[in-house]
Amino acid sequence: MEAKVEKYQNNGNCPVRQVLDRLGDKWSMLVLLILSEQGTLRFKAIQRSIGDISQKMLTVTLRTLEADGLVSRRQYAEIPPRVEYELTDLGQSLLPHINRLAAWAVQHMEEITQHRAAYPGR
Repeated sequence: MEAKVEKYQNNGNCPVRQVLDRLGDKWSMLVLLILSEQGTLRFKAIQRSIGDISQKMLTVTLRTLEADGLVSRRQYAEIPPRVEYELTDLGQSLLPHINRLAAWAVQHMEEITQHRAAYPGR
């Protein structure tokens, strides 16, 4: 089924805008892809997998993904505290779409880079 975007264009409740606002940031899709590839992970393991994300940004990203129901957070009553993150069923259902977008990006990045270099506005 194809989305009928025109009926949402002037509507602040547009589902397309709302989802893209959340997933179009710098880190959310990377976190989802890492959790899909590596399974349940602790905070530091996610941070190491990404490499250049600050602790604050990863915290914000994980909270946002948790608020949207894409990631679950499980805290264990241990000393020191242990917290793990994993994809929810809703997050899993998004993966085929993210994987297609990621594959498209890898396939076309060289061409996009060439267009950027040739763009006269640079």
